[in-house]
Amino acid sequence: MTRPGSGLVAAAFVAAAAATIAAQDGFKLKSKVELVNVTATVSDDSGRFVAGLRQGDFTIYEDNEKQEIKFFSADRVPVSLGILLDTSGSMTPDKMEYARAAINRFTQELLDPDDELFLMTFSRSSHLMQDWTTDRRLISRALSRVEGDGGTAMYDAVADALPITAGGKHEKKAILLISDGNDRNSTMSVNELRQAIRESETLVYALGVDASGRTFQIDNPRQPNPLPIPFPIPRGRGRGFPQIIFGGGGGAVQMDEHVNADNLRRITDDTGGRTEIVHGFKDLDQATARIADELSKQYYLGYSSTRPKDGRWHAIRVETKDRKLTVRARRGYVAS
Repeated sequence: MTRPGSGLVAAAFVAAAAATIAAQDGFKLKSKVELVNVTATVSDDSGRFVAGLRQGDFTIYEDNEKQEIKFFSADRVPVSLGILLDTSGSMTPDKMEYARAAINRFTQELLDPDDELFLMTFSRSSHLMQDWTTDRRLISRALSRVEGDGGTAMYDAVADALPITAGGKHEKKAILLISDGNDRNSTMSVNELRQAIRESETLVYALGVDASGRTFQIDNPRQPNPLPIPFPIPRGRGRGFPQIIFGGGGGAVQMDEHVNADNLRRITDDTGGRTEIVHGFKDLDQATARIADELSKQYYLGYSSTRPKDGRWHAIRVETKDRKLTVRARRGYVAS
């Protein structure tokens, strides 16, 4: 038996369901518009960071098409930073002591109290010594337990760190890698790692410690190098920009074993980070100070992308009105 008015109730239910579906479809359409976040570092022709720029001073291109900047901040924003320290066999007790001191000063004195950190070590495998924390004492205690041993699986360690970094609470995420040698034991290739990094939004910095005693800085080729140029020039070509990696080669240090600066650049350059090679572990303190300074003077921009989720690489280019300035930012993203 049909109750009076039941047809109206059914019609109302159908209409409500249709409205719900329409709303859901609208949400899906909106979700296709993705806010792409870009961290930009601006420097002058002397390599000094440039502060005081405004939104109107920047232009962003995606696949060579100009984009409207929807979000801009020149203020320091907190960072979720993972520190990766090489603990392979080449990390002798004296090297480790310098590394501990540099990291302790970096985390306790140079970073902002709101920055959260994790500490991972790696040799033949990676070990999460301290998960996300803002308590610098926990990082220091974890460092005190670190010892050098075994080979070097640097690429695997960075790959292991990426999902942890993605879980950081801050929008700005970075990795700092410190190493004194080459990768010898990873199952992942540098090209595979580069692709994995491209699919993340992580700034990657690498600090390579040159065991030979030669010193060089890999940075924007338009800027003069603040550190001496090595001789002979390291193998590999391309533009180098620094996330930070601490590490070393496995076993005894060979006289012909040097940091592979070219591979470090392949890890860091697409992200807006950079690679820096320093002269021995005594220079780590100044190198980490430069990283902290850079993290505090970056610009944060965002634009809406309507590109389809095609799994492809979409190039990003950031410019300033003053063409004498150099901008270092992520070179693109994978729409997946």
